[in-house]
Amino acid sequence: MKKQISKWLTILIPLCIGISIIYYQYTTLKPDEILKIKNSFQKANYSYILLSLVIACIGYWSRAYRWKFALNHLGYQTKFYNNFFTVSVSYLVNLTVPRSGEISRAALLKKYEDVPFDKAFGTIVAERIVDLLIFLLFVLIGFVSQFDAIYQFLLSKNVSLQYLIYYGIATVIMGVIFLLIWIYAEWPIILKLKKKLSGLIEGMMTVLKMKTKWKYLFHSFFIWVSYLSMFYVAIFALPETAEISFDIIIMGFIFGSLAVGFSNGGLGAYPFSIALIFSLYGISNDIGIAFGWLVWTSQTILAILLGLISYVLLPVLNSNK
Repeated sequence: MKKQISKWLTILIPLCIGISIIYYQYTTLKPDEILKIKNSFQKANYSYILLSLVIACIGYWSRAYRWKFALNHLGYQTKFYNNFFTVSVSYLVNLTVPRSGEISRAALLKKYEDVPFDKAFGTIVAERIVDLLIFLLFVLIGFVSQFDAIYQFLLSKNVSLQYLIYYGIATVIMGVIFLLIWIYAEWPIILKLKKKLSGLIEGMMTVLKMKTKWKYLFHSFFIWVSYLSMFYVAIFALPETAEISFDIIIMGFIFGSLAVGFSNGGLGAYPFSIALIFSLYGISNDIGIAFGWLVWTSQTILAILLGLISYVLLPVLNSNK
């Protein structure tokens, strides 16, 4: 019973968050802004959206290709189409429960390639660690390059430098306290977390021990470059966003990526975050919302179509087993 409740909550809570954001965003829009958003969808150049989707497919391919290096390191030779299709299905599953696609991905590989679930899942965990580190690099570059703009925005919201210093000191103190608890505490929850963290570190070390680690790392960076590229290409779909600078693009990309984890596939949260970031640079709210929905809708449709096609083709292409 508890498992069923927990399962439904993991689906419903992100969904409710996404719907709440959509409701808030819609109710705060003026009639003329809603009309402008509709006009933006009508006049958009969808050839750039299509190009963005092609780049996204290349990212899917690279993620599937990168996976083979980790699997080969463990001694498993898998068919590339099975890697690609399971990756595609995982994107579809992530639209229901955030990050649940990793579990389905490992389960499908177990079913069609007989790779043990725990080993397949371990390679996926290692991927996520590498992806997180690369994303943090993007975040660092973005925030350093946009420090002045962020600082001016905080000042406009009456957030003083003194407050930020106090907040920073408090964060450091809390970090030291957590570190001391982590090192010396014998609480069951801490011991459990340590055990899980050791598994993550072990998965990360697997990447460093690969003979093909440089190819693996190349594809890891290539995947994120493809993500950024598909976002960049999409700006040309609207005349109002076609001339924005790369600084704005990278900040929109960062916050859009963060928003995906707040609801089912970024439902509501993605367009909201894009509009918020774009507004810091003088781009009107209606244009930011329209652009956010264009990108989110197109990428979601791609994930659904590729996921469904892959789910159908997996048993067909593996029917001889």
